[in-house]
Amino acid sequence: MRLRSDSKTAPAPRKGALGEDLAAAHLKKAGYVILERNYRCLVGEMDIVARDGDVLVFVEVKSRRSGTFGEPEESVGPGKQRRLTKISLQYLNQKRLHDEKCRFDVVSVRMDPSGTRIEIFRDAFDGLW
Repeated sequence: MRLRSDSKTAPAPRKGALGEDLAAAHLKKAGYVILERNYRCLVGEMDIVARDGDVLVFVEVKSRRSGTFGEPEESVGPGKQRRLTKISLQYLNQKRLHDEKCRFDVVSVRMDPSGTRIEIFRDAFDGLW
């Protein structure tokens, strides 16, 4: 089976998974080590948990196919930031990683007819530790 590269024809769940795959590959090229994908707990889901050197990084991936509703990274507002912070605390507690240096990155994946643009926003917001 061959996957179509035209993102306009991909259903939303498949497009999200494609965006996460592209983001994970981009992070690896940038030197990140992917520890987990789609970490789930009662609070919600973290797209990617990775290491960037000695820092544990919680990564939110946002994908869009156009700029009609703004850039992908703009959709990580205060409510989403609070939820991601709660998820990260669950992760740290579950893995017993209480003394880790941590940060939140956002990966923006823009898939439109002119091509795909992937951008990493390092330390995108401060967690509510």
